[in-house]
Amino acid sequence: MSTPGVFEALQCLVQEYPSTSIGIGTVLDRREAKEAVDLGAKFLMSPAMVKGILSDVAEGQALYIPGAATPTEVLSASTDGAKIVKVYPVSVLGGVEYLAALKKPFPHIPLVASQGMTLDSVGAYICEGASAVVLSDAIFDKKAIAERNFLRIHHLACSAAARGNQAVRKIKCMDE
Repeated sequence: MSTPGVFEALQCLVQEYPSTSIGIGTVLDRREAKEAVDLGAKFLMSPAMVKGILSDVAEGQALYIPGAATPTEVLSASTDGAKIVKVYPVSVLGGVEYLAALKKPFPHIPLVASQGMTLDSVGAYICEGASAVVLSDAIFDKKAIAERNFLRIHHLACSAAARGNQAVRKIKCMDE
């Protein structure tokens, strides 16, 4: 939501890639959430729990991923109906070790690791129980954006996906 022209970009992406699940982050109020969903967003993320958004999307028109920092917040978000919870800001809270500690009492709650991720940390977070990781800063390199070096951004995104897939394969092999 902090990106200028975010709704215009969302609308263009949804029209250009209709079968892709496109979402929007840092949604802080119900009005922003409603507009994003009306424009075709399939998921919404927040750094904290905004209960109004959760109740607005309860009918399934979009997935709401609220943020939580503490065990109480993770449990509360899940109990209130969140299907997945973003642990934010995970790197400040203790990183991979903190996420692993949260998974112990909450193995049934899917968690997204968010804030401070690097391409090198993707595998560790997934192996410790993260269902997903937010890599916006790692992929959308500020220098590459300033230089409009979309090839570099594409390369970073492909590298992130490869590392995530490698971590998932590793977990599957350990489960067999």
